[in-house]
Amino acid sequence: MSGAEFILAINLFVAGLLASAFMAIAIYDARRISARWFALCYGLGIVYIGTEFTIPLFQDTRAIVAVNFAMFLAITLLMNVGLARRYEVAPPWRSMLAFFVLATIAVYVTQGLDRDSLLRMMTFQTPYAIAQAVGAAIVLQARTKLSRFDYALAGVLLASSVQFFSKPYLALAVGGSGSDPHFYLQSTYAMISQALGTVFALSIALLIMVILMRDILGDVLQKSETDALSGLLNRGGFERHAAAALRDASRQGLPVTLVISDLDHFKSINDSYGHASGDRVIEAFSRFLHESKAGHHIAGRIGGEEFAIILPGTHMAAARLFAEGARSAFSALPIDGLPVNRRFTASFGVAELVAGEGIDQLMRRADAALYEAKKDGRDCVRIAGISVLEVSFEASVSNVVPFGGKPPSA
Repeated sequence: MSGAEFILAINLFVAGLLASAFMAIAIYDARRISARWFALCYGLGIVYIGTEFTIPLFQDTRAIVAVNFAMFLAITLLMNVGLARRYEVAPPWRSMLAFFVLATIAVYVTQGLDRDSLLRMMTFQTPYAIAQAVGAAIVLQARTKLSRFDYALAGVLLASSVQFFSKPYLALAVGGSGSDPHFYLQSTYAMISQALGTVFALSIALLIMVILMRDILGDVLQKSETDALSGLLNRGGFERHAAAALRDASRQGLPVTLVISDLDHFKSINDSYGHASGDRVIEAFSRFLHESKAGHHIAGRIGGEEFAIILPGTHMAAARLFAEGARSAFSALPIDGLPVNRRFTASFGVAELVAGEGIDQLMRRADAALYEAKKDGRDCVRIAGISVLEVSFEASVSNVVPFGGKPPSA
């Protein structure tokens, strides 16, 4: 057995393992559609390797070489479909089909040229190079934020593309690809080419597998941090994300403000209309918060009817306006399944982060401000930690009482 044949035999085993691994991912999480495509690719890889071994058995090798080429080109194109599914890019089906047909015809026609013809070898290798470069482009066009693993995958795909372009020159440098197809596997070029193919195929597969496993673990973490009823972060998830936001803001020298809100008279809602109606109120308020917040804001349900939202890059004045707007808009919001003339309200406490403070201390101050709002009749906003001068000014223009204060006398 030649060196190239030995590497092919190893590739046959590896392709089977990779196909099984991707299929296991697809079975574990049916939403990973891309894993099915990758499993199909490496499953077809077994067939492709089988055709490599059968080439010496044919007297006229033109047709079997074209089939072998078409099989590997189909694998690279189907891998691009899998990448498109993972990175939410529309697969160019018609273009891929036309490219596949034209490339296969060109390879069949050029098989009549001399074995060491640069045109014949470039016609054979260039479609693979183009397919791998398209795969890299698909990754880089992703609609989601890319990580270093995604950039690494794009880089390996581009490197693989370059090695396919270089193979004709490599073949000429090491004495050609065999006097005819029957002796290809005995050539030095075949051993080098198969070894390069193995390195790139394994690198691409392992990177894709790491990315898919990262996606699955990310989904598991997200589920563990998400409140099922509201769809917002639960308390643990909110505190973790809020702490990270505080660290980022501190590093960048940005202000951070926390708004805590509580649905007013929530027990009476459950008592009067039932727990299902109470759940609808929670869902409506959660949806309202989600739609009102900006993309960098962090919202969570931190208790039964208590909610919190972190506003990075926001000073107290803007956060208070946000809370006032939310309070006013929610009080006018009808709730499906409940009386049209029945309106529901919420109270709000607002606190701005001070130097040296952590998320626990910030939440305690905002919660104290919320308590003041509850004491002052509910359906209002109270703020924590501002100066006496600011108290007098804000109270006079908006009748908003700061935490610990009283309305000024007339």
